[in-house]
Amino acid sequence: MTAHEQHHRSSPDDVRGVERLVPVWLEETQRHDAEAARAAREGWQRGSLSPDSAQDLAHWVTARVTDTGFNEDEGPDVQGPARITPADKEAVHRWLAGQGHPV
Repeated sequence: MTAHEQHHRSSPDDVRGVERLVPVWLEETQRHDAEAARAAREGWQRGSLSPDSAQDLAHWVTARVTDTGFNEDEGPDVQGPARITPADKEAVHRWLAGQGHPV
């Protein structure tokens, strides 16, 4: 296995992180775009996100990182229903790459 393949291989921790965050993403997507949420939910339930849904998830998790190491005076303060760390973002990106999606 090459280093590139190892980088894109999802660990059980990555899968747990994805399973924790995808419902939050789907709920938020439902509020903003019901059709996109329906398509993404169907793909998630089938075990295969469409390229558009995968791209949306990658962008969403990147935008929603809440544990940035900044303090209150430095910002940013990202509000949301789930705490998302940079490691969570990387886990989702690894999982998506492991599913064959460019991230």
